[in-house]
Amino acid sequence: MDDIHLDNVDLEQLVLQENIVSAVGLGSMQLQIGIKGDPSLRETAMDRCRYESEIDRLFNSIEPVIEDLLINRGLFRLFIGFNNSEVRTVSIFDPLREEIHDAASFVSPEYINRHFPLIPYKQKTKVMRKLYAALIHSDLYKYLPKHWQDLTSKRHKKWQPRKKSEVRKVIQTVKVLRNLPEYYLRNFSISTVQSVVRLQFNCDGTQIVHAKDFDTFIKENLP
Repeated sequence: MDDIHLDNVDLEQLVLQENIVSAVGLGSMQLQIGIKGDPSLRETAMDRCRYESEIDRLFNSIEPVIEDLLINRGLFRLFIGFNNSEVRTVSIFDPLREEIHDAASFVSPEYINRHFPLIPYKQKTKVMRKLYAALIHSDLYKYLPKHWQDLTSKRHKKWQPRKKSEVRKVIQTVKVLRNLPEYYLRNFSISTVQSVVRLQFNCDGTQIVHAKDFDTFIKENLP
């Protein structure tokens, strides 16, 4: 069916249904979404040796830092790769750029203070709302087709940041997922803008879980 034959409501629904994670997150009825990875990695996951990475050795010290970055500082998106100790961050102070850090640097308070300015969570949320509002009221908005204008406007009106308690719950569970005996966490990403957590495991499979369902996911998947 050609888009030209669809009205704006139909186009909105298509946009929301076609993405794995849409502009408004996971669908309300979805607990989680699984994405199969490379079959060669999945089939050999149990045969490959497991090695402790630098971030594994440092994680007890880094865990509270990650929580601090997302709740008390400018970050709103964070990715951690356990296999190579890579940390990717996106800050409210420069939202169009991604920075890459060595996880070992995160044990240094001086490094954290140099790179990640403090900002209250409530104020960071206000800035996010202002950014969306600025887009809607800018000349850029006219380049969006009508169905995307409607989606953006609805999302802006309904949007709520991830709860701080949800951020803490995810971060405090990461080490448990990393230490699973067979299929263990390889990397993960979390955002305070979208209430979803992305988890990739050593079998190369990816799980995308809604924040409100994270407890259920953990109970169903941890031994």
